[in-house]
Amino acid sequence: MKFYAIIVAGGLGTRMKADIPKQFLLLKGKPVLMHTIEAFCHSDLHPEIILVLNGQYHSLWRELCRRYHFVLPYKLIEGGKERFDSVKNALSAVQDDSVIAVHDAVRPIISNSLITRCFKQAEINGSAIPVTESRDSLRKKEKGSTIAISRKEILIVQTPQVFKSSLLKRAYMQEYSESFTDDASVVERIGERVQITEGDPRNIKITYQEDMAVASLLLDLMT
Repeated sequence: MKFYAIIVAGGLGTRMKADIPKQFLLLKGKPVLMHTIEAFCHSDLHPEIILVLNGQYHSLWRELCRRYHFVLPYKLIEGGKERFDSVKNALSAVQDDSVIAVHDAVRPIISNSLITRCFKQAEINGSAIPVTESRDSLRKKEKGSTIAISRKEILIVQTPQVFKSSLLKRAYMQEYSESFTDDASVVERIGERVQITEGDPRNIKITYQEDMAVASLLLDLMT
């Protein structure tokens, strides 16, 4: 069975309030995106890497690779208007009868054990979506006010979201919908159920400036 990892790096990172997208910001001396690619390349299953990147940043990325002597193998694909379009573009480079992980470029603290477990469970069950439980109390907006909801009823979704190629390719043949928040929601829209697996609280998504400091500390703890 062949394994792929689609690394989606199409975002502009406006919430970070930086001059360049957050996947290019330096984390422990090199761009965030390089940490993410390295995690998959060095994992036990060594999936083939497909990097999806907004076309206007291809030249910047190539320059960063030269500057930081980044030579790990990957295939570069141009991103689309929406994340849905970016993943769909990447799927054109994927062989049939394979297992595909789709991962956020700005989740660089991804462990080998989580990568391997997601791939192996998807190989057996068709899909594997890592989730964690909420550590905080939660409230829901309702009729101009808020009401408390049980933490036990809420799961926090992470990536990599992993699927057999036949399932993911079929799901991405449908038309785009604004209701698509991740790959699992795309698959569910065609009437298929997704299987969950235990995520990792360290597998954070870098969104705000303070997340960079947290990511740096987590990298130190994992080495």
